[in-house]
Amino acid sequence: MSVLPIVLYDDPVLRRKAAEIKEDSPELQQLIDDMFETMYNGNGVGLAAPQIGESLSLFVIDADPMTEDEPEEEDLGKMVFINPKISFSKDEEKIKMDEGCLSIPGLREPVSRPDKITVEYQDRHLKPHKKEFTGWVSRVIQHEFDHLEGVLFIDYLGSFKKRLLAGKLRQVNDGLIDAGYPVRVPDTAG
Repeated sequence: MSVLPIVLYDDPVLRRKAAEIKEDSPELQQLIDDMFETMYNGNGVGLAAPQIGESLSLFVIDADPMTEDEPEEEDLGKMVFINPKISFSKDEEKIKMDEGCLSIPGLREPVSRPDKITVEYQDRHLKPHKKEFTGWVSRVIQHEFDHLEGVLFIDYLGSFKKRLLAGKLRQVNDGLIDAGYPVRVPDTAG
């Protein structure tokens, strides 16, 4: 397994809609293993393929560190989501919590998201699943799913807050924030 560099905030790959994965392969399995290794190396609980420069509909999570102090939340361990689709009730209550992102090191901001979601996805062997998630796991899944749609958590912030954060985001893009893990400075030509 390898630790891969994480793409930073303004790289164009983070703004593309990810391509569907159609078949299993040794390369896909290696990518999944490398994504887990990269996520753990960055002390993350989720990582989407676009964050390592691969515009593929794939993300991995291990939200157990977020749920260990929450007795009502189920520990699920390592999970792989391929070609996911999320649904939730329009009436579902939204909960505001701080979020961060390995592609935007050093920045955490409150984001409102539905607490309960239903996800249709394929696991690492492309076996289909449909499952309901709540709490922290739901939040992690929604955050990573957004990456597959070309959306970042800062897109949920108001324009005033974004202006306040502009300097910090420039520092992230210029590689001036020490992430503590390997990063790839944005290729703004791509």
